[in-house]
Amino acid sequence: MRIRGPRIRRQRDGRYLLKLSEDERKLLRSLPGQITFGLGSSDPGTMRLFPPAYSSDPDAEADYQDLVHQSLLEHHRDALAVLEQTASSQSLDEVEAQSWLVALNDIRLVLGTRLDVKEDGDPLPAGHPNAGAMSLYHWLTWLQEQLVEALASAGTV
Repeated sequence: MRIRGPRIRRQRDGRYLLKLSEDERKLLRSLPGQITFGLGSSDPGTMRLFPPAYSSDPDAEADYQDLVHQSLLEHHRDALAVLEQTASSQSLDEVEAQSWLVALNDIRLVLGTRLDVKEDGDPLPAGHPNAGAMSLYHWLTWLQEQLVEALASAGTV
């Protein structure tokens, strides 16, 4: 089944209609668990979600991480949980849509780090071992763009 038009659209009642296939929803339900598992570990992909603030000052960086790391960790986990829990929903409220935006960005950052995505990178050939993961990265980018456009139509981004 091919779905036409915007996949995420703001409705008059303020909710965001999700026009996604069951396969897309299944994929969106599966991704948060894969990311959440690595949060709080030394996985380079998930470390990207906790960028340093003071890379040239280890003491200041340690103080900063003491202050914000747990809050950031909870923020990422909460957003990923909302995506996982609402992937089967037909629509999202404003808070859920904002959580999706965070979660999609988190998943893209982790996947992009693992794939070593570069802005000027050439497309991978179909037989490349990372071609499927790169296709997923591009699909997530497109879906995030759909969500940003829907949120922007309401003036919330």
